[in-house]
Amino acid sequence: MVNSGQGNGSHRETHAESAIPMDQSGVRDLVGYRSYLPDNVRGACSLGVGPQHLNRIGMLHGGIVSMLLDNCCGIAVRNSVGDIDAAVVTVSMAVNFIDSANEGLVTATGYVTGGGRSMKFAEGELRDASGRLLATCNATFKVFIKR
Repeated sequence: MVNSGQGNGSHRETHAESAIPMDQSGVRDLVGYRSYLPDNVRGACSLGVGPQHLNRIGMLHGGIVSMLLDNCCGIAVRNSVGDIDAAVVTVSMAVNFIDSANEGLVTATGYVTGGGRSMKFAEGELRDASGRLLATCNATFKVFIKR
């Protein structure tokens, strides 16, 4: 990753291999995940899980799991419409929690499964560094078309 700045949202980060701008947001700065494009189809983000990401019983918090899945699918949708800065919002998302994590690197990967011009469907999965499946999701996104 190449980070061209931090903080105020006016800077952009690029993945060294794709050289495509990625979002800089307050929540990303707060939580500490990194977003990237693994290829021309998918979206991804990863997080080094620390104590600040755990729930009261020591597992990666379900809200963080959901946020990572939402983010990777949103990136995949923007990637699929050919505009990584496109405005897209989540309409609905169902998350399936399969296993837990409490430390290490986790990576969420999303891809578009269908839809039309203004609505897209995506699926995502969250895995730990060993490839163990932690969670999956199905999501629907609204794409705001530039006129």
